[in-house]
Amino acid sequence: MIIRLLLLLVFTISASAKPNIVFIIADDCTFRDLGCYGGQAHTPNINKLAGQGMSFTRCFQTAPMCSPTRHNIYTGIPPVVSGAYPNHTFVAPDTKSVVQYLSKLGYAVAQSGKTHVSPNKVFSWKKIPGGQNPQFEKVDSFIKEQAKKKNPFCLLLCSNEPHSPWNKGDRSRYPVDQINLPPYFVDTPETRDGFSRYLAEITYFDSQVGKAMDIVEKNGLTDDTLFIVTSEQGNSFAFAKWTCYDNGLQTALIARWPGHIKPGSKNPAMIQYLDLLPTFIEVAGGIPPADLRGKSLLPVFAGKQSHKEFVYGIMTTRGINDGSPHYGIRSIRSENYKLIWNLTPEIKFVNRCTTATEFRSWLALAANGHADAIAKTSRYQNRPEFELYDIQKDPLEMNNLAGKPALTKIQNDLHQGLRAWMKSCNDLGKATEMAALEHMTRHQKKKKKTPHSSPTLKKE
Repeated sequence: MIIRLLLLLVFTISASAKPNIVFIIADDCTFRDLGCYGGQAHTPNINKLAGQGMSFTRCFQTAPMCSPTRHNIYTGIPPVVSGAYPNHTFVAPDTKSVVQYLSKLGYAVAQSGKTHVSPNKVFSWKKIPGGQNPQFEKVDSFIKEQAKKKNPFCLLLCSNEPHSPWNKGDRSRYPVDQINLPPYFVDTPETRDGFSRYLAEITYFDSQVGKAMDIVEKNGLTDDTLFIVTSEQGNSFAFAKWTCYDNGLQTALIARWPGHIKPGSKNPAMIQYLDLLPTFIEVAGGIPPADLRGKSLLPVFAGKQSHKEFVYGIMTTRGINDGSPHYGIRSIRSENYKLIWNLTPEIKFVNRCTTATEFRSWLALAANGHADAIAKTSRYQNRPEFELYDIQKDPLEMNNLAGKPALTKIQNDLHQGLRAWMKSCNDLGKATEMAALEHMTRHQKKKKKTPHSSPTLKKE
């Protein structure tokens, strides 16, 4: 608390020297695959940034899908609370986002690249023209303009990489016979080919990070800029995106802020994307409103090694491309254990991943009696109601301990804590899942054409 108050005092006194904020997010990138997190992907620019700033080893998001993730970051509100919990979603038109909060504090807020949020009224930032990736020449022009005006800015750079189909980058760096596959993969030629292309596209994303760093430096703003890179949810292979395993919910986050963050430092504090907007507000000299569920990271930037006791996750397949009719997943993670609650274990778990070439090759092997393929495809698609993992001993979540008598109290306590969090979000479990279509943009478009009544939510 003392550190936070001192930092607030500093920012209040130095209001005329407000730092810029540059935030870069990847798309469908498992944190473990980045070079600075011990992965195989060649990421020299991200590694350089890590050497100049702080790497977080336990950063999490709340929903392992693109659209809910981005709404979560920009509004600071948990998915079910904001309504943005299915994919291709939106929030209520009176919701406040980073635009409204920072504009009042004198910031120019701009975005370039993939958007995936709605409605425009809420996310009314200056849109830097371009496609699904940042347009760096135009980004440079924006930064030059703000520097000339001596106006602080918040710049959101949103990459579409390494989102499939993995067609960017130099894959010759990643020969299929030399890469290492994660132990939860089935080793097939199709898997190796896809993983090689995916790693190459991470390197392509790294080049985008390098361009952004160069632009900030060229304009003489490095020392005056909080620069953050994050990897979003996990990749679209099995056991990552669309799941509440750590490969789906945990993310890389690297922050550089000269004079405020110790270079080359690592921080094990459990933090979430929900914490980013309160951080941006406080960095800009404001006071985060009480209705934001996250907590400012300024004390953690200053070196504090703890932040949250628990982090939570939510996944819904209802409405996603090639997804199960409905398959709700909820999770809670403590320092040592992760509990996953599969709300409808009787339903087969399917999504875009299970229709992809890589997973189909696993299914083909399974159909021919391949024991490893049978075990891994079944584990992915046919799940028990509860999964409990010892995160310290089993970080890849390979050994389900749910139902073990010695862990009954831990499992029950985590389940109780998860239900309490769900209640605080007005998350009714199965009923909330069934209502997901009402929170999707494409469903709303259909609704205008074909009136119908909304489902009545009932508690489980």
